[in-house]
Amino acid sequence: MMTGTEWLIDAAGCEPAGLADLGRMRALCEAIVADLRLGIVGEPRWHQFPPPGGVTGIYLLTESHLACHTFPELGVATFNLYCCRPRAAWPWERQLSEQCGAARVSVRCVPRGGIAMAAERSALRRAAVGEGE
Repeated sequence: MMTGTEWLIDAAGCEPAGLADLGRMRALCEAIVADLRLGIVGEPRWHQFPPPGGVTGIYLLTESHLACHTFPELGVATFNLYCCRPRAAWPWERQLSEQCGAARVSVRCVPRGGIAMAAERSALRRAAVGEGE
């Protein structure tokens, strides 16, 4: 049994000015939340770093969380979305290319909880048949 899915997204070759624009990054994250029908708990938290730094934002979700970190000085944006319920794929490559000018986007999708839970089940089975002694 999995406990959720985590998406790790790296966008490179982005336009530095857009990555430093808190409003633009917030609008992008709001679109992710709306498109995937995620539930926001409380108020999102954002921080604007002094130039040449970017922004950091985090959304606490009923499904878990969404985080955004930008590095205008490197032309890089990173996102982390963890959901404990199945969600459709979001068009990260297209959206980050359009919204941030990303030249390259890497999207990794990681199932979570399965390894730990499988190991726990295996240990319980061994203990039940007396193999753990």
